[in-house]
Amino acid sequence: MVEQFPSGHSNLTYLLRLGEREMVLRRPPYGSRVKSAHDMGREYRVLSKLHPAYPPAPKVLLFCDDDSILGSPFYLMAPIRGIIIRRDPPANLEFTAETARRLSESFIDNLALLHGLDYTAIGLGDLGKPQGYLSRQVNGWIERYHGSQTHDLPEVARIAAWLRDQMPATSDAALIHNDYKYDNVVLDQEDITRIVGVLDWEMSTIGDPLTDLGTTLAYWVDPHDPDELQKIRWGPSTRAGTLTRAQLVEHYARATARDVSNMAFYLAFARFKIAVIVQQIYCRYHQGLTKDPRFASMSDVVKILLRASLQSAESRRI
Repeated sequence: MVEQFPSGHSNLTYLLRLGEREMVLRRPPYGSRVKSAHDMGREYRVLSKLHPAYPPAPKVLLFCDDDSILGSPFYLMAPIRGIIIRRDPPANLEFTAETARRLSESFIDNLALLHGLDYTAIGLGDLGKPQGYLSRQVNGWIERYHGSQTHDLPEVARIAAWLRDQMPATSDAALIHNDYKYDNVVLDQEDITRIVGVLDWEMSTIGDPLTDLGTTLAYWVDPHDPDELQKIRWGPSTRAGTLTRAQLVEHYARATARDVSNMAFYLAFARFKIAVIVQQIYCRYHQGLTKDPRFASMSDVVKILLRASLQSAESRRI
């Protein structure tokens, strides 16, 4: 039996049942032109090295690069049992203010734990090139936007110029996830404040850990944020008791002793980066390469994120 997990927007994920055994299969999306973002062999290698040192990473079982089987490379991994929270907690899940606070603290502590790993010791020292990472990221995502552009949006030129002009020195290097948000973590069914899994490692690399934190902040909508951001909220970050973006940054700084004084830059960049990721997905829909109806309104999400990026840049506030 094969069953597709329905919520992903990038790599495709399926549950396989072979008798009593269950496995999870990951493969690239159909019609994607961004091969570097869907390298199954790279993702398999990262997880095979990472899982023994960082158990929340999935345990991989097999990699196959024979396109004759599925039409693309794929890998199999062991399933992780637990709860995934998306925009809102399940209706039957008790989610008190105390639970929300403890979960948001655990969530950021887990990111700090990842950033504290000795990536060289676990065999991932050659995963990325930390020297010049931030500059490559900023310029690379600007180029990716233009490579998937479908509409003329005036915010892009202003944000691109600001990012290039205001780029800080890289803080240091760490193993980073690059898409760390609530619906990419698996929570213990008995204690949802405990993280038992972290999913979707396709963009992981060695780079500036503050870009990773910035991405988390870009997905995090505060209660006082504008209505248009509330409409695209990715998780229950507005629930009573949940840490705000500023509090997440303070908590991370205490856990890692890193200088977070430039986080407004990292938030502006992360919002722009996510806008580009959404734009790349929308571009596939715009060109008729996918018919998924979820993608039809993604151009509006791109515009919201670009406006939010510009607001972060001009206000220099988290």
